[in-house]
Amino acid sequence: MPVALAVHDVRVRYGPVEALHGVSLAFPARAVTALLGRNGAGRSTLLRTIAGVLAPSSGRIEWDGRDITRRTASERARDGLALIPDAHGVFTGLPVRDNLRVFAGGDAVEPALDAFPVLRSRLGQRAGTLSGGEQQMLAVSRALLRPSRVLLLDELSQGLAPRVVARLYEVVTELAAGDRTVVLVEQYAGEALRRADVAYVLRRGRVAFAGEPGELLTGADASLFE
Repeated sequence: MPVALAVHDVRVRYGPVEALHGVSLAFPARAVTALLGRNGAGRSTLLRTIAGVLAPSSGRIEWDGRDITRRTASERARDGLALIPDAHGVFTGLPVRDNLRVFAGGDAVEPALDAFPVLRSRLGQRAGTLSGGEQQMLAVSRALLRPSRVLLLDELSQGLAPRVVARLYEVVTELAAGDRTVVLVEQYAGEALRRADVAYVLRRGRVAFAGEPGELLTGADASLFE
């Protein structure tokens, strides 16, 4: 599979503490990559670094073969790289309708309502009063309404009911089947591995596994997630 994104020997520090220790990974285009590991493994740090929210202390990031290491987060977003953080990334004080209008940038919001019909009955409700699953649906709507080419999802399924998780993954898989590149950060691996084309496991800021999702589904070494 052709590579859309790649990180090369990336190191990231929080003050004196190094969180990523020379991570090198490739994310295939128009595919779903599962990025797994326990809390503190460095998964969210890597996603935020790819998005430009954090700056690496060394190493480089490439997108479609171009070095974007020094490009700002806003520049990457304008080019079509979308980060949906673990806190959902919605405007909690605005009604659902206005969130969708902001995401759509003047275009139709129907694609989001078709994908997540429950949002139709919540259009006048403030986003901050939605359930966790509904907020995540609203957040993922951003990718449906904007021409993002890369979608970075941090903890898509955290704390959500299985039926909500299943629907979110259906939509994400459809996005990748189109022309999107999707990177999923998850702590709970089951659904992510069933949907992913490639799987990586981070452990204490280093790559502990890189390969086929099936290898992890059929009996991963438990130490990978310690």
